[in-house]
Amino acid sequence: MIEKLIQLSMMSGGLLPLMGVLLLITLAVIVERSYFFFKVLKSGEAMEHDLQLVEYQNWEKLEQLATHYDGSLQRSIITSALASRGEDSQTMDRHIDEAIMWQLPKIDRLIWVLDTSVTLAPLMGLLGTIFGMVHAFDILGTSGSSGAATQMVTGGIAEALVATGAGLFIAIFAVLFLNQFNKRVRLAVHQMDLLKVMVLNRLYGGGSTHQGMPVREAHSSGVAAIRGRAS
Repeated sequence: MIEKLIQLSMMSGGLLPLMGVLLLITLAVIVERSYFFFKVLKSGEAMEHDLQLVEYQNWEKLEQLATHYDGSLQRSIITSALASRGEDSQTMDRHIDEAIMWQLPKIDRLIWVLDTSVTLAPLMGLLGTIFGMVHAFDILGTSGSSGAATQMVTGGIAEALVATGAGLFIAIFAVLFLNQFNKRVRLAVHQMDLLKVMVLNRLYGGGSTHQGMPVREAHSSGVAAIRGRAS
């Protein structure tokens, strides 16, 4: 088994081990980003629920939320609002936007690695296959056109194609998670924008029309009320 892997690595010009390293890096990024987005989106959903229960201009409760969500990515929205106490709504809006923009690089971090894997892995596989085919045809040129030489060439080409297959496998695997993480980036940004609007409404917009009710129940009851009026 080990000898076969060494032979395949030699046929690909040493690119197959590099592709293995690329796969390991891709897997590490996938695991790290999956945990990150799970934690961020779950924390954001909990903060949406808690903000829905905050009374109009209840600064004390906002301070409690900032303490409760210490360490979360969305905490900066509440802390920026608390730091802008006494300012008008437009000034607070700009300060919260600045806080959100400081957090955006953390949300988008390492996504470029998956994008690079999607592009680089097939190219590395193709280059490894070219190296293998050059080596195989070199054997044909030095050994003549005998049946044994032809068999060695076809076998060498088949081994060289392993590099292309490996590159395509890495690219397909990476693009699935790349699209998923791009979606989660949009969800996280949308969530932070929603939290900003919720904070501003509770400080300058007269509070919420669904005070004391969780956000999902508030939305569902609002839809039911609209349908009732329509009927």
